[in-house]
Amino acid sequence: MQIPKYAAMEIERRFLVFDPPDLSAARMRVIEDIYLSGTRMRLRAITHADGRSPEFKLCKKYPSEQAWGGPITNLYLTAQEHAVLAALPGAVVRKRRYSVPWAAWTFSVDVFDGALSGLILSEVEAETLDDAERIGLPDWVAREVTADPFFRGGALASTTAEDLRRRLEAD
Repeated sequence: MQIPKYAAMEIERRFLVFDPPDLSAARMRVIEDIYLSGTRMRLRAITHADGRSPEFKLCKKYPSEQAWGGPITNLYLTAQEHAVLAALPGAVVRKRRYSVPWAAWTFSVDVFDGALSGLILSEVEAETLDDAERIGLPDWVAREVTADPFFRGGALASTTAEDLRRRLEAD
């Protein structure tokens, strides 16, 4: 696969979580994503619980034939630049992301708000596809959904509470 100029390869696996680990001591940040209508771009605002300055990014994930990874580009923004782009039409996803160490890996545990309340996903990133295959899984991950387009951010942004309820009951 050819990686577009200025892009990096992102390799990650994603899992449903029904019985999360204790998150009370985990590092947490609130993430608000706006999936800009008619594009493959995501506008992100990150608010850190530990008081660090907020972060703002514009991201583009390129199409990939590989379920576990694909090219991604991030552009860091100022708060003012984020505010200008946030006025564009898009669908919003809001979640609390916790960092949970497990063996040699750090898993992100995303607890969703709003229409997606009740959904908990976990992600783990790797440097290579071989590394991704070797990741040992904690007992609190329920099922891998990496290749399932329903659980991608852009799709979740337009998912209703009823759609989510039906999907989770089917799983």
